[in-house]
Amino acid sequence: MTSETDVSGYRQMLMIRRFEEKAGQLFGMGLIEGYCHLCIGQEAVVAGLEAALRKGDRRTASYRSHGHMLASGMDPARIMAELLGRTDGYSRGRGGSMHMFSPDDGFFGGHGMLGAQVPVGAGLAFADRYRKTNAITVVSYGDVAADLGHVAETYRLAAMWSLPLLFVIENNAEASAPKGMCLSDRAAAYRIPISRVDGMDLRAVREVALDAALHVRAGKGPWLIEAATFRYRGHSMADPAKYRTLDEMQRVRAERDPIAREREKLLEEGATEAELREIDAEVKALVNEAADRARASDSPTLGDLAPHIAAEVRHDGA
Repeated sequence: MTSETDVSGYRQMLMIRRFEEKAGQLFGMGLIEGYCHLCIGQEAVVAGLEAALRKGDRRTASYRSHGHMLASGMDPARIMAELLGRTDGYSRGRGGSMHMFSPDDGFFGGHGMLGAQVPVGAGLAFADRYRKTNAITVVSYGDVAADLGHVAETYRLAAMWSLPLLFVIENNAEASAPKGMCLSDRAAAYRIPISRVDGMDLRAVREVALDAALHVRAGKGPWLIEAATFRYRGHSMADPAKYRTLDEMQRVRAERDPIAREREKLLEEGATEAELREIDAEVKALVNEAADRARASDSPTLGDLAPHIAAEVRHDGA
């Protein structure tokens, strides 16, 4: 890998981190309503995966999807506008944090239902197999979703039909597999190849993703990556994350933070402090501009929303 690729991955992780920090700030100001799920700490999984993807590939993810959107090339201002419920958002303010789509960018959600994106990803992969393209679909989901029945059913179909599907478990250790098992072992039951990787190491994820994507793209069937990661925030902004101690958070940040680790590698390989500070300043400026543009966008009117709502009309006219 060239140093340009490493710098690009570092910049991408910084963009995700700064965007999520800004989203958390706007939520605290009351500008983001409803749920808001941040992926701070999990940036290396998204950035590493993206390095293996090509134009025409598709992605589908959970409600914790802002990082995946940014990595796929979506406009940060339009993403932020959707978080704020504004008309310039990707779903014109109707979807909020959890429900955004941009087929032009190869991104098919943002799904609020736990694990719903997994069979959707299989459908996208089936379409590519049917059309005989060499595109692949990446479906990302968390450790809780990995234990659901419809996910296991998707493993079976993907293996049986040799779908060009790359499964990715973002394992934040909120759920446990049965004793003596890993979360990815359910896929192994269907003879799906598995890679387990340190999801806090950008280059490790990228290396595994490149190998897996080549296998899937060659028509050899699905692959599963289980990335061990650590999220610094709770399940959502409404979750105080009391199941994790302050000492644990501080230790992981000090020893395993993906951005800090990559920064140290870049410095060892010849990058300068000034160059890396400049990248951070550029990213912060882009995120601040995105937030300003989002806040300047209009809120939907009742007329904007009503055509997309199905409601029962009673005989009394209510």
